[in-house]
Amino acid sequence: MITVLFADDHEMVRIGVSAYLSAQPDIEVIAEADDGKAAVDLALEHRPDIILMDLVMDEMDGIEATKRITEQWPEAKVIIVTSFLDDEKVYPALEAGATSYMLKTSKAEEIAKAIRSTYAGQSILEPEVTGKIMTKMRTPGGAELHDQLTGREKEVLLLMAEGKTNQEISDQLFIALKTVKVHVSNILGKLQVSDRTQAVIYAFKHDLIK
Repeated sequence: MITVLFADDHEMVRIGVSAYLSAQPDIEVIAEADDGKAAVDLALEHRPDIILMDLVMDEMDGIEATKRITEQWPEAKVIIVTSFLDDEKVYPALEAGATSYMLKTSKAEEIAKAIRSTYAGQSILEPEVTGKIMTKMRTPGGAELHDQLTGREKEVLLLMAEGKTNQEISDQLFIALKTVKVHVSNILGKLQVSDRTQAVIYAFKHDLIK
C-alpha cells in the first residue's frame, strides 16, 4: 500500500482527489494539510511514501515546505501538484527537492499513475517542465557536459536513473557509501544540475540511458 499525504489549501480539491486516490486498491491517503507548515509537521510525523504538495498556500508555501521536509528527511518523495508553470515556481520547487511536477489540470487517474511511478523511483514531469529544464541545461558551442563524466560516474548515473538509493548503489557496485556520495556530487557538478532528478532528466535527454 502506497501511503500519501496531500497538502492543498482548497478543501474541495483535497476532498475530490483524496476520494479518488483512496478508492484505489494500492493507495491510501493517510493525512491532509491545508497549509505548508502543517504539511511539514505531518510529513515528518507520518513519513508517507508520497507527498502531494500544492505550491501556493497560507502560512508557508509549497516550495519552502518541500525544502524543510527534504532537509530533515532526504528520502522524502514530493510530487508538486499546481496550476503554475512559470520559472519562479518550477526551478525553486525542483531545487527544493521535489521529485515530480504535475499540473492541477491533470486527471485524477494521471495523478494516481504519477504516485505509483514516483514511488517506484521515477521522476514524472509535465512536458513543459522538462522543456524548461533542458533549455536551461543547453551549453554554447555544442559541448556535452556528460563528456566530463568518468566511467564510474556514468555507472552511478545509470543506477540513479533506476531509482536506486545511495546505499543500494553502494551495495551493487561494492563501493563505500561515502564514495557513492562523492560520485553523486561530482555528477551534479559536471552536469550543472542541482539535484538527482535533473541529473536523470539530463541522462534520458542525451540518450545516456538505454
